[in-house]
Amino acid sequence: MSQLVRDFYNSNAVAEWQRLDSMLSRVEFAGTLRLIDKYFPEEGRVCDVGGGPGRYAIELIQRGYAVTLLDISNEEILLARNRLDEMGLAAEQLIVGDAQDLSALVSESFDAALFLGPMYHIVERENRLTALRELTRILKPAGVAIVAYLNSWGLIKTGIVDFPDQFRDITTLRSMLGERTFTGTSLSGFTECYWSTPEVAFGEVKESGLNIISYAGAESFVNGMGSLMKRLAAENPESYANVVSVAAETCESPQYRDSTDHLHIVVSKKAIS
Repeated sequence: MSQLVRDFYNSNAVAEWQRLDSMLSRVEFAGTLRLIDKYFPEEGRVCDVGGGPGRYAIELIQRGYAVTLLDISNEEILLARNRLDEMGLAAEQLIVGDAQDLSALVSESFDAALFLGPMYHIVERENRLTALRELTRILKPAGVAIVAYLNSWGLIKTGIVDFPDQFRDITTLRSMLGERTFTGTSLSGFTECYWSTPEVAFGEVKESGLNIISYAGAESFVNGMGSLMKRLAAENPESYANVVSVAAETCESPQYRDSTDHLHIVVSKKAIS
């Protein structure tokens, strides 16, 4: 990943910790935890690659896993260390590193892994494949992982609220029906990133040698409804809580999963019959 990405997360470590507390992102968080509980082994070693300040790593440790957290940002790792200390928890390892080079990690040493950030900050296809092959290498033969991509088909709806100025040019809007790459500071408020489509993402995952078990749209049926979810939480908290629960429950439903911001692909190193 580029220095731009590293600098962005070094400057936004606290914001990244807080991101999953937004009314919409709580659905993403709940849906991802549901996938972990459904597909990860009941115990073992887990590597959280690109896990930032450790929101998921903490959940995994509390579930009894031995967790290694690796992130490109030293500030994110420092924040994770502080949060773990405050909670009286300990990770197996905290590593500042790049998903494209996991040489600090022993081959076939993890029962499961999270790969929730790297694939949408690596803008070159060959480098994304390198990262996926590194993920494959560190997993045990029966290991499983969740790999996340940013999905253009979901972001086209989110953009109507969050970045409508991008749609002043109709060619930009139409381009979001396919892959998009933003380099430098071409996307206001974010850093260098890559948006995929489900078909392209599946192709990359399969080319790396991983097998697809399932996939989910992390935001389910509330994708793009950030302002509405915020209002619902304030005005009708009981309904909001129910929406979060059912959205998480339905994140793998075919009618929702192809068109959310975060496409979460559940994979295994070995084909599961």
